Amino acid sequence: MDIYRKMGFYLQNDKVDSALYYHQQQLIYAQKLNMKLYEADAHEQIAYVLLYQFDLPKAMEEYNHALKIASEPNSADVGWGYANFSYSGSPADARLSIIGMVHFELSNLYNTAQMYDEEKLQLLEALKMGEKLNNKKILSLTTRDLGLFYARINLPDSALSYYRKSFFYYKNSPYQVGIGNLYQNISQIYEARQQYDSTKFYLRKAIPVNYDANEMIGLTYVYLDFGRISFFTEQPDSALYYTLKSISVAKSIKSEIGLAAGYTQLSMIYKFLGNPELALGYLEKGKVINDSINRAYVNKLTQLQNDGFQEQLRLKKIADDQAAYQNRMKMISLIVVLAIILIIALLLYRNNRQRRKTNNVLKQTLANLKDTQTQLIHTEKMASLGELTAGIAHEIQNPLNFINNFSEVNTELITELNGEIDKGDIVEVKAIAKNIAQNEQKINHHGKRADSIVKGMLHHSRKSTGEKKAIDLNKMADEFLRLSYHGLRAKDKSFNAEFKLESDETLGKVKVIPEDFGRVLLNLINNAFYAVSDKSEQGENNYQPEVTVSTKKLIGGIEIRVKDNGPGIPDKIKDKIFQPFFTTKPTGQGTGLGLSLSYDIITKGHGGELKVHSEEDIGSTFIIQIPINDK
Repeated sequence: MDIYRKMGFYLQNDKVDSALYYHQQQLIYAQKLNMKLYEADAHEQIAYVLLYQFDLPKAMEEYNHALKIASEPNSADVGWGYANFSYSGSPADARLSIIGMVHFELSNLYNTAQMYDEEKLQLLEALKMGEKLNNKKILSLTTRDLGLFYARINLPDSALSYYRKSFFYYKNSPYQVGIGNLYQNISQIYEARQQYDSTKFYLRKAIPVNYDANEMIGLTYVYLDFGRISFFTEQPDSALYYTLKSISVAKSIKSEIGLAAGYTQLSMIYKFLGNPELALGYLEKGKVINDSINRAYVNKLTQLQNDGFQEQLRLKKIADDQAAYQNRMKMISLIVVLAIILIIALLLYRNNRQRRKTNNVLKQTLANLKDTQTQLIHTEKMASLGELTAGIAHEIQNPLNFINNFSEVNTELITELNGEIDKGDIVEVKAIAKNIAQNEQKINHHGKRADSIVKGMLHHSRKSTGEKKAIDLNKMADEFLRLSYHGLRAKDKSFNAEFKLESDETLGKVKVIPEDFGRVLLNLINNAFYAVSDKSEQGENNYQPEVTVSTKKLIGGIEIRVKDNGPGIPDKIKDKIFQPFFTTKPTGQGTGLGLSLSYDIITKGHGGELKVHSEEDIGSTFIIQIPINDK
């Protein structure tokens, strides 16, 4: 088993597929032999490889497995062979070391996902564990990355403080890899302060350290930084020398990022030296590589967004909070029941003089129950808000793509415009200017579209004021229909359904309480998609899921229907569906408050009716009818 771990570890940065195979073998044998810490370590190493492959959701899952196993106090007592293991010290110390390293690697995961607040929290957890164990490896890594974090948010003094701590821990541990990178990080602080002598001092120290450690990637960027600083200090020959060395090292290790940066910097130097042809040539080389890198990175981020990684994290937190909340509610319910029994006994036993005191206790109990009800309603509202997130991400991506594309086109057109101005071709200048103006109109249009989506989200999440406002219900229905569908698709990519809006264009604007009415509409549409999804999973032949929302103007009122062709509602439970806490969904997927709240909002808040027509195996139709006053 130990050989599988070592093989996987040595291949992590070169042959990730082979590394993944060996660590999976390590996991299999650790589970068979019930060796818990080897099992936790295997999950951590698998997660590291998945993180390297940019598969963040699966990496997060593996890290959570590692934390869960290593966090069990008795995990160090079962089948532990730490003498041949990379974590030094006692089994108990090795257990805590694994936890510390998982927190550190989780910080890298959150950095990749651009979730910087979570990154900082994980680094602080890792630092706490490193200090507890006096583990120099964990301490050197976490203080280095905390320095990078504070440098990124423009707090150079804090960054420098952590870099110095990291240097101290590196110097006092056998873990020497990374000192060259640390020197470079420190040099960048002094560069930002325009203290170039100090910048060069630390870059000079970084060169031999990186060379001796065979850290070619680090050496690439040290040479590049040296070239840039030489250029800033008006030493073009030195700038050219170090930039060419950076490109040479980047070529030797096939670092596209290093090559792109080197070519771009070389272009700037040749332009200064008065050689525009070479400058343009290297600029184009750098741009080609940069465009390729940027496309790959954007594709990865888009894939990450499509995989719903942030939504996965948010749903996990909601699930954890709800589980804790349900436990609290069970305790509160038990206390309330006991209190009511006690109150009834006291009412029967005590005389008239004690009844006033008992009534006060009843009032307090009622207040507690109302508070509990308020908390449950808030939970339901937040759950409905969460359903929108994945759909919002999908909807807002389209206008943002248009904005980016037209912006890039305008940048190129402006370059052409300047060229035509220099030529004096007024006709072509006007034509290009007209194209730029048209593109600006498109940018403005799609910007307003993205803005309306964000404002709609904020409007929906805002606490209800109870004030009625005239809104376009057709527009609300159309938007919530699409958002609900894409929200479900984000959770289950195999799900597909037909959906359509049959709108009455004579409806006009209708006065409702927007926040409350929106929650009702979203809840009914979510339930409809849930119903057709449930029926689709049953594998019925030739079944095509379909959800239809229709609006209609009535005499003295309006009607909205939400129809699905799902499994329908059995007759025996039709009378219960609007009751609080009644739900047909599996445990953990519904609170049983959605339809109850919707019923109260329509009947009490808007003076209308909420009805349901349903046939088993045919489908269901929920009907909203509210009166309107045209005056």
